[in-house]
Amino acid sequence: MQAKPLKSYEWVSRELGDRIAAGDLKPGDKLPSVVDLAAQYNVGRSTIREALSALKARGLLDIRQGGGTFVLAPPEPQEESTAAVREDWLDRADSLLQLLEVRKVLETGCASLAAKHRSADDLAAMEATLAQMEQRLDDEAFGEQADVQLHEQIARASRNPMLVELMKSLSQRLHESMRDTRSLWFYGEQQSARRLLEEHSGIVDAIRLQDAGQAASRMDAHLSKVEQVLREKTGSLS
Repeated sequence: MQAKPLKSYEWVSRELGDRIAAGDLKPGDKLPSVVDLAAQYNVGRSTIREALSALKARGLLDIRQGGGTFVLAPPEPQEESTAAVREDWLDRADSLLQLLEVRKVLETGCASLAAKHRSADDLAAMEATLAQMEQRLDDEAFGEQADVQLHEQIARASRNPMLVELMKSLSQRLHESMRDTRSLWFYGEQQSARRLLEEHSGIVDAIRLQDAGQAASRMDAHLSKVEQVLREKTGSLS
C-alpha cells in the first residue's frame, strides 16, 4: 500500500518528539509559545496546535490552559506504540526517498533543457511565480502550490512534450512530495521561506542566463539537500 505523505503538523510532532526522546527537551521543561514555535518551524499556529495535541495524546506533553505547555516523562506503556510510530515514519521516509530519486533524474534534466530552450514567455511565467511566492512568504498553503507550479513551468520550458507528460503523470505525488520536502528543508536547514525562495530564484536565474550546466547543478543541489536531511533522519530512526 502507498504510504501517505506526512502533513506539516506530523513533521513538527515528530521533530519535537525526537527532541524529547534525545533529552534536548526534559520533563518539566516549558515549551515556547505557539506563536514562537510557529515562527521557529515556519508553519501556521493551527499546525503547531495540532502537533502539540498529537504529542499530548502520546502522553509527552501537559497542556495547561493559560499556563503553558510542559514536557512530561514518557509513560512506560508507550514503548510499543512509539516503536510503531517510528516504523510508520520509516515506511514514509522510504517512499519519499524513492520519489526524490525520480525527481532528481527528471527535474535536473528539465532544468538543463529549459535553460537551452526557454522562451521569453516561459521566463516571464517563472518570474511571475517567484514574485507571487515573495509576496506571500507567510502563506504556507500558497507556497506549496506555487512550488509545484514553478517546477511544472520549468518542465514546460524544456520544450519536450514527453517530459511534460511525465511531470503531469506525477502531479499528485509531486504535490504531496513538495509539501514534505518543503518541511524537511525548513527543519534540516533551520532556515526560512525566504531562503527557499532564494534557491528557486537561483535555478530560474541559471535558466534566464541559458546556462544549462548551472541550472541542472542548482536543481540537483536543491533536491540533494532535502535527500540528505531525510537520509540522516532515516538513519537516526533505524
